[in-house]
Amino acid sequence: MRETELLVIGGGPAGLSAALEAASNGCEVVVVDSDLALGGQLIKQTHKFFGSESERAGTRGFEIADILLNELEEMKGRVSVFTNTTAESYYRDTGIVGCMTNEDDYWCIKPRKIVNATGASEKILPFHNNDLPGVYGAGAIQTLMNVYGVVPGKRVLMVGAGNIGLVVSYQLLQAGVDVAAIVEFMPNISGYWVHAAKVRRLGVPVLLKHTIIEALGENKVEGAWIQAVDENNQLTGEPQKIECDTICMAVGLAPTVDLLWQAGCEMLYVPELCGYVAKRDTQMRTSHPDIWAAGDAHGIEEASAAMVEGRIAGLGVAHALDHIDRMKFGEKLGIYWKRLDNLRAGSTGEKIRCGVGKCTCKCWEVD
Repeated sequence: MRETELLVIGGGPAGLSAALEAASNGCEVVVVDSDLALGGQLIKQTHKFFGSESERAGTRGFEIADILLNELEEMKGRVSVFTNTTAESYYRDTGIVGCMTNEDDYWCIKPRKIVNATGASEKILPFHNNDLPGVYGAGAIQTLMNVYGVVPGKRVLMVGAGNIGLVVSYQLLQAGVDVAAIVEFMPNISGYWVHAAKVRRLGVPVLLKHTIIEALGENKVEGAWIQAVDENNQLTGEPQKIECDTICMAVGLAPTVDLLWQAGCEMLYVPELCGYVAKRDTQMRTSHPDIWAAGDAHGIEEASAAMVEGRIAGLGVAHALDHIDRMKFGEKLGIYWKRLDNLRAGSTGEKIRCGVGKCTCKCWEVD
């Protein structure tokens, strides 16, 4: 049994930021992450970030991960890290979290506070033969290419024209992989036009109002059938065969909230945030007085926003543990929310603002 002031579950952009903020204000922190190394999605992202200087605009994702990890190294007296470790269970009666390291070492930790920064899981589409080797989620392809330097195939069909689908398509092209087409069920491209323009300039067709209906092949992907959909979202016209050896699904993410359910947090289904999320206050505290949530675990958004949310959660924990006085807490909270509001400004942030408004209260009645 271990004990700590703060347990951060997840070592991605939100979790690392929460750990750094809490530790910089004097908290004892333990970080657990299921991956072999910290950084989460940042270590897979080779594109440059948007936003302001505060959000490291112009810096590539994997470089931001290095910056955060270097900052964490400076806090090693206050921060302990366990990688290849999954937080599997939360026991409401004791507040204990059960963890598994290396799939065979089970241990428990009792934190005073928790930041749930577990990120998101990829959604998949049901279609015939979607279990063939060569059918990947976009995150898996990013891991293969940007972490291990392995291309998934020679010719890829991308399913989904959101930011992830567009960015991964461009990364595939940069790696010398042919992108046969991008198919998108919706009548419009949902990702940023700057990403769409890159792949269009390189000759990749984007087929709106289309979907995949079958992967071809016996033991591996050898092609795919796609088909158009009408205004009622029903298949229409003749199927079209696409020559490819890889199918990449970039059809969205869902917040990973298993431990929040286990802890009995008040949960809400918010379509704008892509699934169930915990109701929380302006410092990222959930209805459970000892649990905060940040990043994609509280709604799918850009990594820049996840890092600011992590900072707010870490600050909230430090204040709850009396490591920071009310005046300093209020000043820093205002600064972080201004940065977060700037990231969500404009028409591109309207959906997120709407979703956040549905699940955020001003303050819980907690001590």
